[in-house]
Amino acid sequence: MRIWALAWPIILSNITVPLLGLVDTAVVGHLPDSRYLAGVTLGATLFSFLYWGFGFLRMGTTGLVAQAMGRDSDTDVRNLLGQSLIMALVIGSLLIVFASPLITLGLWLLDGSEIATHLAHEYAHIRLWSAPAVLANYAILGWFLGQQNSRVTLMILLFTNSVNIVLDLWFVVGLDMTSNGVAWASVIADYSALVFGSYLVLRQLATLEGHFLRERLLATAAYTALFNVNANLFVRTLGLLFAMAFFTAQGARQGDTVLAANAVLLQFIMLTSYALDGFAHAAESLIGRAYGRQDWREFAATVRAAAHFSFWTAGAAALLFALGGNALIALLTGLEEVRATAAQYLPWMVVMPLIAVWSYLLDGVFIGTTAVREMRNSIFIGLAVYLPAWWLAQGLGNHGLWLAFTLFMLVRSAVLINYYRLNYYRLHYHHRYR
Repeated sequence: MRIWALAWPIILSNITVPLLGLVDTAVVGHLPDSRYLAGVTLGATLFSFLYWGFGFLRMGTTGLVAQAMGRDSDTDVRNLLGQSLIMALVIGSLLIVFASPLITLGLWLLDGSEIATHLAHEYAHIRLWSAPAVLANYAILGWFLGQQNSRVTLMILLFTNSVNIVLDLWFVVGLDMTSNGVAWASVIADYSALVFGSYLVLRQLATLEGHFLRERLLATAAYTALFNVNANLFVRTLGLLFAMAFFTAQGARQGDTVLAANAVLLQFIMLTSYALDGFAHAAESLIGRAYGRQDWREFAATVRAAAHFSFWTAGAAALLFALGGNALIALLTGLEEVRATAAQYLPWMVVMPLIAVWSYLLDGVFIGTTAVREMRNSIFIGLAVYLPAWWLAQGLGNHGLWLAFTLFMLVRSAVLINYYRLNYYRLHYHHRYR
């Protein structure tokens, strides 16, 4: 039950993310001109990709801190926090320095209308001021999760999104601001979360022994482990972002209706990921601690428990999509043409959770053991199948695109399973059957 105790706050935390997006959309969508909604949509999409790319600050910190906890090294736990925060602030500051070319390139790639791009440019230049806070918050969330404290993750995200929603309403509805009001609401909410998170960090530090080491925080050589983990996670995330962007672009080439239908179906995948990520994140901290202690019995038990929760959740998702998929599509769009088009590709949604579940689960295992090269390799081996499969299946239209994407997820899962069998399965088998 430790898996569930850690997972449920993460699942609830994940649910707050689309909730905030819905509020942003609703607030701006009620302005008298649709161009503001288009601008916010473009800008928010840019930052989703940008900040997701630096999600390694959360993942890498979690695995290393969990292992330090397993070694009972409070000094390492302290210094990993310091190192991760310094790295976050440096990267965040560099993003601000190079804001103009980054924003211009990103919006050019998104290829919106001239007016929407202009508003998105204004929105993005405001939002980028929050970069140091966003990345520092990633490090703080990873640090707490590595200590098996997922409730703090829930507290921080609920606080952030609550502040953001209140400020959205105040700035846009109360002060008659437009898309710039939504941007400033996000910036203030991110820094408010950093203040709140820092308060929680100070409380947690008071319970830890050990002390910060100057040479660990200021010497470049001391960052080798953290940099190696984060660099591989960054490259892995870029590969995953490319896979998603390629899927969206190829759907767009088939027309607005297919693009909209695919966007609806991708929400099914996101819905499944909210639950499966919860179990994977819980596994990261528990497996990291067991790995740090070299406690292979606990390691094997944690993998089994996480696998059971993940498999049954994936099965429930597949059943939900099979029986209620059309009703879910109707909830997400009122456009009959989009509904009918999405329904044609619904069978792919029934298959997807049963295939993708293993990649979610084993990502958690490999983050906990900081075996991130394997995670990186799984993405690029998957891409090596995904792109040729799409090329060969173009004659099947959008079914061919979904086939290629499903193969990408299948290969990614298969590669991770193979790595697990080579590196860890003997531990799982030995401690289950001896």
